[in-house]
Amino acid sequence: MVPNGDDGLSVSERVIEAVAEREDVRPTELSRPLSDVIDPEALDSLFEPQPDGRPRSEGRVEFEYYGYTVVVDTGESVTLEE
Repeated sequence: MVPNGDDGLSVSERVIEAVAEREDVRPTELSRPLSDVIDPEALDSLFEPQPDGRPRSEGRVEFEYYGYTVVVDTGESVTLEE
């Protein structure tokens, strides 16, 4: 699991980082772009703060990528399930 945090990465970047780490490669070495399975900008926007600046209080997205079920929860934690 990749926790949320102030790492400066977007949700989509955290997904790529998590998969690359699991695959033991650099993010740039992943052969299949994330955009083949989900729109990275749309994914990021789902977890952006609300217009008044408050964080999102609920939300969960699951999708398949690189043979993993990727789960992104509110708070932007990323979990990979085999």
